Amino acid sequence: MTKILVYDESDNKMLTLNRDENSPMPYSYERTLLVREFRGSSRSSLLYTTTRAMEAWNATRRTYGSGIPVGYAFKRIWEGGHGQQSQHYAGVSFDVGQRLSQTQRNRIHQVATNLGVWGYVEPLSMTPTWVHFDRRYGRGACNPGSGYPLLRMGDTSTYVIILQDALNALGYSTKYLDGIFGTQTRNALISYQRNNSLSADGIAGCNTWRKLVSMVVGIGRTPTVID
Repeated sequence: MTKILVYDESDNKMLTLNRDENSPMPYSYERTLLVREFRGSSRSSLLYTTTRAMEAWNATRRTYGSGIPVGYAFKRIWEGGHGQQSQHYAGVSFDVGQRLSQTQRNRIHQVATNLGVWGYVEPLSMTPTWVHFDRRYGRGACNPGSGYPLLRMGDTSTYVIILQDALNALGYSTKYLDGIFGTQTRNALISYQRNNSLSADGIAGCNTWRKLVSMVVGIGRTPTVID
């Protein structure tokens, strides 16, 4: 069984569910997105996403009306595979249609764009053999339109999971990987900031994110990673 954390943005709660690899992803429409399809090449025993990402998937899949093969959806930040502030690490991003024709991909792109349910649909000129859409949320700490948002004590989100995951991978224990920014996460972040010439305020802002992701993306599972 795979543990799946799902952030419910409407209630600001993190839900914990368990599914086998051939089961549908929580909150996905019928069997249009299986756990193994969402996982892709990730070897993590923990996956995470949001209810709104699943709702956006459902709307897209229903409107398109045919199968949409997923080539890449999820990775933990230390697994790497994408850019330094990739929405794939937040569990809200999909690269789809790699096995389809260009005509089919064009139609998926048009559906995703017209629905307006995704936070971002990448221009086709940037994705010649796939379609990228994601349900990012929050204002980026460095750039309001992208990246990871400023995080502080009391926040709950899949971005908090990224923060906790990165800190643990680098040896700064948050004790939990639960998406809830509590005292242990704040203490771990302050220790990291102090050791890396950052303002030790316990807030994950632009400079902290830039330094943190530059150190952790793609380093692989370290002995201090927790699930």
